[in-house]
Amino acid sequence: MKRKIITIDREKCNGCGACVSACHEGAIGMIDGKAALLREDYCDGLGDCLPVCPTDAITMEERDAPAYDEEAVRAGAAAKGAHTGICMGRQARALRSSSAPSASGSGASVSRLAQWPCQIKLIPTQAPYLDGADLLVAADCTAYAYGAFHEDFMRGRITLIGCPKLDAVDYTEKLCAILSSNRIASLCVLRMEVPCCSGIEHAARRALLLSGKEIPFRVVTISTEGKIL
Repeated sequence: MKRKIITIDREKCNGCGACVSACHEGAIGMIDGKAALLREDYCDGLGDCLPVCPTDAITMEERDAPAYDEEAVRAGAAAKGAHTGICMGRQARALRSSSAPSASGSGASVSRLAQWPCQIKLIPTQAPYLDGADLLVAADCTAYAYGAFHEDFMRGRITLIGCPKLDAVDYTEKLCAILSSNRIASLCVLRMEVPCCSGIEHAARRALLLSGKEIPFRVVTISTEGKIL
């Protein structure tokens, strides 16, 4: 089958081993002092190893490869007496209704997160909760700068967060896959006023254009003082 999977340039690899530690599935190992993809069926194609590589020796490509085998990963980890090898934080699942009312009379705040995971890098491109979803793509700093983030923006939406500067990736391809593969009802981008946040807005705009979809789209900018501009 054709799918996305990593490839490692041994000429660029400096043998630091950072990718080995970053790969939760154990797909990568060291051979003759260089990183190598040991098992294609262990590679989930999410690319956690990419941002940790200091020499950009790891890239993602689409090619013929065996399907990701989660059971084999678990079995391999168990045989080594290791952890499961699966990052539990990646397993997609819907949470409580994000439109649920607050606890009556308690004054307690309510999380409006409707799904897990919420990181753009980790969220699957297809999941039941994406069908018909109103999508919020938010720079992660907005949740700290804007006090009513959950109620004003997350409520009733599927939330994807990220920071293009810290992740050092272009989210365009991932967002385009999500928009193309699902019936998305609307797309809201929430960004900070700082220049580096333009990357997340650009990725969303480009993804929407490439998807060929006509989806209601808006961008909201938050100031560093926590106000909507």
